[in-house]
Amino acid sequence: MSGNRSPRASRLSLFCQSLMISAAVCSVTGVAQAQQTSGAVETVTVTAEKRVENVQDVPISMEVISGKQIDEFHQTDLHSIMNTIPDLFVLQSGVDDVVAIRGFGSGPNNIAFDQEVSIYEDGVYGGRSAQFMEPFFDVDHVEVLRGPQGALFGKNTAAGAVSVTTAGPTDTFQGSGTVSYNFLESGPELDGFVAGPVTDDLGFRLAVKFVDQDGYIKNLGTDKKDPQTKEGLARFTFKYAPVSNFDVTGKVEYSNETLNGGINVSGPLNALVDPPDTRYLIAGPFGEKEENTVVSTNASVTANYRFSGFTLTSITGYSEFTTTRLSAYDQTLPGGGITGSPFVNGFPETFNQESEEVRLLSPQGQALEYVVGAYYDASDYDLYQFRDYNNLFGIFTGADHTNFTQHSNTVSVFGQATYHVTDDFRLIGSLRYSDTTKEGNFTSGITFGNGLNGTPPTTPCGSVPAGPPPIGYTCASGHINEPSVDPSFTAQYDASKNVMFYATYAHGSKSGGFVSNTYGTTDSTFAFEPERSTNYEVGMKGTFLDGRLVLNGTLFNMNFKDLQESAFDSTTATFITSNAGSATSRGFEGQVTWLPIDSLELSSSVAYLEAKYDSYKGASCLALDPISVCDPNDTNPADPNSVVNHNDAGLPLLYASKWTGNVQAHHTLMLGNDLQLDTTLVAMLRTKYFDSDDYDPYYGIQPTYVKFDARIQLGSTDNRWDVAVVGKNLTNVLSVGDSLAYPLGVDRAMKWLDEGRSVAIEATYRF
Repeated sequence: MSGNRSPRASRLSLFCQSLMISAAVCSVTGVAQAQQTSGAVETVTVTAEKRVENVQDVPISMEVISGKQIDEFHQTDLHSIMNTIPDLFVLQSGVDDVVAIRGFGSGPNNIAFDQEVSIYEDGVYGGRSAQFMEPFFDVDHVEVLRGPQGALFGKNTAAGAVSVTTAGPTDTFQGSGTVSYNFLESGPELDGFVAGPVTDDLGFRLAVKFVDQDGYIKNLGTDKKDPQTKEGLARFTFKYAPVSNFDVTGKVEYSNETLNGGINVSGPLNALVDPPDTRYLIAGPFGEKEENTVVSTNASVTANYRFSGFTLTSITGYSEFTTTRLSAYDQTLPGGGITGSPFVNGFPETFNQESEEVRLLSPQGQALEYVVGAYYDASDYDLYQFRDYNNLFGIFTGADHTNFTQHSNTVSVFGQATYHVTDDFRLIGSLRYSDTTKEGNFTSGITFGNGLNGTPPTTPCGSVPAGPPPIGYTCASGHINEPSVDPSFTAQYDASKNVMFYATYAHGSKSGGFVSNTYGTTDSTFAFEPERSTNYEVGMKGTFLDGRLVLNGTLFNMNFKDLQESAFDSTTATFITSNAGSATSRGFEGQVTWLPIDSLELSSSVAYLEAKYDSYKGASCLALDPISVCDPNDTNPADPNSVVNHNDAGLPLLYASKWTGNVQAHHTLMLGNDLQLDTTLVAMLRTKYFDSDDYDPYYGIQPTYVKFDARIQLGSTDNRWDVAVVGKNLTNVLSVGDSLAYPLGVDRAMKWLDEGRSVAIEATYRF
């Protein structure tokens, strides 16, 4: 295969061919900015198959974003890269962030859900959204792998995986510092690193980042912008290589991120209008401060020992976080206002995880190449939920509360073998066996009085509460033990030195679990079933015109059985968790990168997606369903209009746009021998999608939007310094991630608003 293939080569070839659009039109931008090397699109290596490979040789539909682009466009987290990766959606709901690929992602309403798209940082698994959702900083690159990755990545990658690789020590002493100021969010951001050798055998890297900025939603009650962001992050890395065939790398990072104020705004229930960028909220019913804080610590030790062409690798990981989440709700009404929030929701969490992976990689260049390994993790998770209300409807003062604890562990073995049938044709088979055990306990109840204000009840499940039990007290406990087998099979053919075709069958799974935050849960409703995914995929990756043109394309059909779903029922003001019968997504992903001249790179990526439920019996009633069609209070299976007989078959999956894509142009202009001007323009498309699980045709739809970003940078040709202006969402498109009808009969919809326009100036110095 060619050595000039780029991971950012845009995936638009099938799109262009099917619509007969000229290459020049289709090539107008892409996902990650490539730098030309000797007149060719840059080669980028990845580790998706546990080996260092050119991404153009990897038979997986994937995108790669470089650390350079992440820095240049201030992409601080997964949500900020969403529009640059077709078929990726990252939901920010103010409670639990959710990552979805090809329409599939665990919903936000059951907070203890394992992620359907798992995040890996430096090889360490993260199934909780708060583990690695802290802002990106000092990242080498991010790989987004579409489709089940159960065989090699393993646990809970039924829809895909996101692998983050942070930057490491360097052979020479170097560093950089960047200072930026965001004019519209009124605050600075500072980050930098120093790295280099300590001795001939030992190297280090220290990276830090600080942010202190206002938000993007005007709070009319406090005369501030919500949410105000304060971040402090640090990562220390060392690499010790005493001999040529052995090295060990250790990393420890600390993150403290606090958002004061929320991101929800309100709008009418029966009109399709743009969401406002204002809200009105002073405090909760007992003066509570609206806040979302995540404090996390992550550490890993990776050791490699090479012998006789083999590589033995050990990855030891530790991850913990504590969250303080308190969400109140915008009180601005279309015809007036309420001066205080009638209630607030709190979702504080604690979590810790230990993990170990050991794998053996065979020598390359053999007729049979393979990797085998074993994996183990154990974790403990605690979620306390409370809902304080003061004089609600002029009657109720008190608090609802739930307590959920879970211990889980997973043991798995895995392997992948590649057999070179000929020099041009390969067969790849993968298999992982996993055994997952979970134990959960749950209590819930209502206490009238002054509210709990964040103090959890201590009554364990199964014991008698001290004194009078809370009203509506329920208790549940459960044990799950689930084995699973995830195979995959790929045929890969090199049609020429620079063109590769592949066809893949892959199976993925996600373990069952427990309902974590639904009031009134009992043993009979506590557990839900595991889900299984099957993906069929064919693709092509090609490099042409002496490395100046890269074309990639993928066709896929992915099906889920027993899809885990959660929904908010505004009638009962609680969350419903269940398994949908089945759902299917199918479509294509295309990517193209073109270097017409050395100073100009044009690229684009696009995806078309059809994602819908095949069967979802027992789904919550839709917003416009009359009682004669679906009665949310009728659970009698003998009644045709009972909610247990309601079926969402044929409805599209939430947050799944039919078309997503982007175009990008990067131009370099030399200004004499010492200066250069770099200009990057990006346009990002996402067509309409449903963002409310009751499929309301007014507040539950996010219309089609196009967002524009730009960066203009002046710097030295030796890359020693640069200054830049960065604009994001320049036309100030107000888009919504999630929506729902306000509970308890209030005639209003709540919408969680994405970030609006931002403009920043920055300066960087490198040494």
